[in-house]
Amino acid sequence: MNLPNKTLSHLRCMECGNTHDLNEPVYVCGKCGGLLDVVHDLETLRPYISKEIFDSRLGSLDAPYNSGVWRFKELVFPGIADEAIITRHEGNTGLYTAPKKLAAWTGASRMMLKHEGENPTGSFKDRGMTGGITHAMLVKASSVLCASTGNTSASMASYAALAGVQALVFFPYGNIAMGKLAQSIAYGAINVQVKGDFDASLSLVRQACPEFGIYLLNSVNPFRLEGQKTIVFEMLQQRRWKVPDWIVLPGGNLGNSSAFGKGLYELYQLGLIEKMPRIAIIQAAGAAPFYQSYQENFAERHAVKANTIATAIKIGNPASFIKAKRTLSYTNGVVEAVTDQEIVDAKAMVDSSGIGCEPASAASVAGVRKLIQQGVIQPDEDIVAVLTGHVLKDADTVINYHAETLESLNSPYANKLRVIDPTLEAVESLIRGEKMPTR
Repeated sequence: MNLPNKTLSHLRCMECGNTHDLNEPVYVCGKCGGLLDVVHDLETLRPYISKEIFDSRLGSLDAPYNSGVWRFKELVFPGIADEAIITRHEGNTGLYTAPKKLAAWTGASRMMLKHEGENPTGSFKDRGMTGGITHAMLVKASSVLCASTGNTSASMASYAALAGVQALVFFPYGNIAMGKLAQSIAYGAINVQVKGDFDASLSLVRQACPEFGIYLLNSVNPFRLEGQKTIVFEMLQQRRWKVPDWIVLPGGNLGNSSAFGKGLYELYQLGLIEKMPRIAIIQAAGAAPFYQSYQENFAERHAVKANTIATAIKIGNPASFIKAKRTLSYTNGVVEAVTDQEIVDAKAMVDSSGIGCEPASAASVAGVRKLIQQGVIQPDEDIVAVLTGHVLKDADTVINYHAETLESLNSPYANKLRVIDPTLEAVESLIRGEKMPTR
């Protein structure tokens, strides 16, 4: 079914309502500097959108519909030609029923885990990057830039190389997970450490892009969020469009939090879902400005000096603050903060359940446990927790946790490395000591 030959989407400022054409390389409002939304003409698109259409593309062998993003093209970038899409067949990530041990630890009797660490570069960022790079090509960008704590850089470097454009990454000085930096280096980006934290790096990016004509690919770019909202589209499709009671996710720069609310609202407006789930945004206690504002009923927008072991959400002034606040209003959502100790313990439980995740991902599982203990989430409610990154994204934290060498943190679930002599007697002693079953 061919879409009508008319403008199907435009950019609109959330602050003043000013509009921009999609063909403009803009990321914030040219009139007031506010955040931009991609607004789709849902009424015109309505006849071309259905669960049946989306479901018919499952298992497709042909690009772009073999992507877990572009399977939902009519709600991502309906006007783009199929051949113009830059894709690595992202998405199509697993939705797991929480193993019994993990479910018991959280107190949840009905919990599932949507694992975005199974994307091509190991994090959810690939969903947004396919949308962002595709738009960059549409406006004929020759170079792209982002500030990153690691995952964005890995994704952008990969997609930029695929598209044949130069990638430039600004990292906050020090404290970079080597697994993430290694990806950015391998994919050919120009990697630069900025003397400051992530927020200083992002501020510099937002100044440099318009000054030097470089395309910006942080989550202030609205096309990134269009891709990221397909996490919930795909999760619902995997559940045969049954809406959970709760979706729980980590909150750093708040891009996913913003994207989820927008995507769910669009599905509800189109009648593809009959109710809105509640969203719980979980921040690290050492990087929780959104949580602080939520506690004060958003009387003030807070910014903090971020400090957390979960580097992917180590952000003190989240760019998508306003959009995430809108998500709370759409979904009757809540915000909670969890300590680094709660994060690393939750990570150890996710890892030892055979699924694994990076520290920031574990914030969602720690959040489920905390909200159940507080009585906010009921133990028998239907919950989906989102894991945002692969277990190997921060291997140092894994090793240090289990070696009990994490500074100022305990390791109650440590799985220590053993050392034995090369003899059968040593193996027998090990087996007996560990009480391992034998034939």
